[in-house]
Amino acid sequence: MASSRPLCRPTAQIIKTLRFMSTSSSTAKNSHHNHHQQNHRFLEPHSFISSWKAPKDPKEAEARLAELRRDYAKQVKEFRKEYLIEVELMRLDKLRKDEARKEALRLQNEEKKKQKAEAAKARAQERQVAEQEFRQTLLKERAEKLENWRMKEKQREEKKKEKNELLRRKSSMWIEESELEKKILAVIVDATPL
Repeated sequence: MASSRPLCRPTAQIIKTLRFMSTSSSTAKNSHHNHHQQNHRFLEPHSFISSWKAPKDPKEAEARLAELRRDYAKQVKEFRKEYLIEVELMRLDKLRKDEARKEALRLQNEEKKKQKAEAAKARAQERQVAEQEFRQTLLKERAEKLENWRMKEKQREEKKKEKNELLRRKSSMWIEESELEKKILAVIVDATPL
């Protein structure tokens, strides 16, 4: 019968495994941090460290301690000044970069607007040319329709004139009512066309 004891891992092994898994999965995230840790240069050891030798006289010890504190305060003040100068330089550099980026964006936007305006102008010219061609086509069609209508009107007038002329010629052959009976009788008797 197999023992269940080997299946249980000690807590320390589980913690090591979890640490390994968490560090291996976060190496990509911490690469900048690791790079900084590997390449960071520390300051040289300061003269304050291990410089204190306890004097026998408490007043002398107090005076030396006060001097050390003053020197330390001066150095901290200088470090703060340097830090403020560095922060200000970084801020100015960031501001300059932001201004340069804004200027580049502004120039890019102006270029885009210029290109859009040129494209709109070209489209407007094309549209104007198309409208002009359309107008000319319409005028041509209207002229053709007008000419066609005039020809039809002329033909209608000619037909009307011909009809009137025919009617006039036929009306010259009209017979008066008083002679109508004689003519009808003569036509019936002679059977000759009028």
